[in-house]
Amino acid sequence: MSSKKPLNIGLVGYGFMGRTHTNGYKRVNDFFPELAYRPVLKAVCGRSAEGTQAFADQWGYESIETDWRKLIERKDIDAIDICTPNNSHAEIAIAAAKAGKMILCEKPLSMNTAEGHKMVEAVESAGVLNTVWYNYRRVPAVTLAKKLIDEGRLGKVFHYRANFLQDWTINADLPQGGTALWRLDAAAAGSGVTGDLLAHCIDTALWLNGSISDVSAMTETFVKERTHTLTGKVEKVSIDDACAFLCHFSNGSLGLFESTRYARGHKALYTLEINGENASIRWDLHDLHRLEYFDYKDEGQIRGWKSIHVTDGDHPYMKHWWVPGLQIGYEHTFVHQVADFLANVEHGKSTSPTFREALETQAVCDAVLASAKGRSWEDVKV
Repeated sequence: MSSKKPLNIGLVGYGFMGRTHTNGYKRVNDFFPELAYRPVLKAVCGRSAEGTQAFADQWGYESIETDWRKLIERKDIDAIDICTPNNSHAEIAIAAAKAGKMILCEKPLSMNTAEGHKMVEAVESAGVLNTVWYNYRRVPAVTLAKKLIDEGRLGKVFHYRANFLQDWTINADLPQGGTALWRLDAAAAGSGVTGDLLAHCIDTALWLNGSISDVSAMTETFVKERTHTLTGKVEKVSIDDACAFLCHFSNGSLGLFESTRYARGHKALYTLEINGENASIRWDLHDLHRLEYFDYKDEGQIRGWKSIHVTDGDHPYMKHWWVPGLQIGYEHTFVHQVADFLANVEHGKSTSPTFREALETQAVCDAVLASAKGRSWEDVKV
C-alpha cells in the first residue's frame, strides 16, 4: 500500500483535455517518486452516463456522476478538474470554491475578464488552491528559455513574436456547435482562435516577457454562416477564424502575434522568438525538445544560431525521464503540471498560472477583440 497521501480527483468532462489530464495523474508518481501526494481517480463526470462510464472503465476512475453539482458536493473529492467548454468554467469553479475544493481549470480561464474576476474572487475568498492548464510553460525547452531570460542573458528585450497556426476549419460545410465542434460556437467558446490558440501564446509571453500594456488587432471570420449541430439551422458564425495583433510590453519591447485556423498545411504550428540586445531565443512546438539560441558574445567567426537539445539531466524536468538524448513530448507537459501542483499542495501554495495570473491573459484577449471590433488601440485592463 502506498505511503503517499491520496488526493482525490473529480474530473468534469472527458473529452480530449480530460484524457491529457488523466494521463498526467496516472503517470506522475511513477516518474516523480519524491512527491508526497498521489492522485486518486475518484470520479469522472459527464452528461452521458454511458459515455462517462466507458471513459471511467478505460482510464480507471472509481465512479461516475452525470451532474457536476453532485460531484462537487461529495465529501470524498479533494480537487475538481474542469475540462468543459469555456462557458461553464465560471459556474463550476465558483461552486467548487464555495465547497472548499482545490480547482484545476482548463484554459482559457473564462468567457471574458468580468467573469474571470468573479472566479478569482471566489477562489481567493475561499482560500482554495488553484491553477489553469497553460501547459506549454511546462515544455522543458520553454522552461529553459524562462531560466535564460531571468538570468539576464538576453539583455534588454526588443521584440517578441509568436504564432499558432492550424487548418482544420477551412471546410465551409463543417457545422458549428455540439460536443465535437463547440469551439466554433461563440456561445460556448466565447471567441475563436483568440481564446483557443492565442491565449496560449499570450500566457507564455506574459510569463517570459512580462505584462502587455496595449494592443492593436484585426480579426476575420472567413465562413460567415454554418449549420448549427444542435438546432439544425444555418446560423451566423460569431467566432474569429483568424487574428493578428501588435502590442507594447511594459518592458518597452514590441510584440507581434498571429493565429488562424486557415493556414493550409499547419495542424498545430506554435512558434515564438524573442530578440534581445545580447541574445535571441526561438522555439517551435513541432520540434519541442529543442531551443534555438543565438549569443552575440560568441566569437565572430563561429557566431550563429545553436540548437540546444533539451534532454540532459540538468535541463528543466528532464532528470525525471530517460537518459540524455532521448526526448519527451506533448503529453509530458501535463505530467509536469500535475507534479508541480502536487508539490505545491504540500506547501499550501497555488500553482502558476493561478486564476489571478490567467486573468491577465483573459484581459489581453478582451483587449484584442475590442481593438479588432473598434479598429483602434486598446489598453489592457485587468
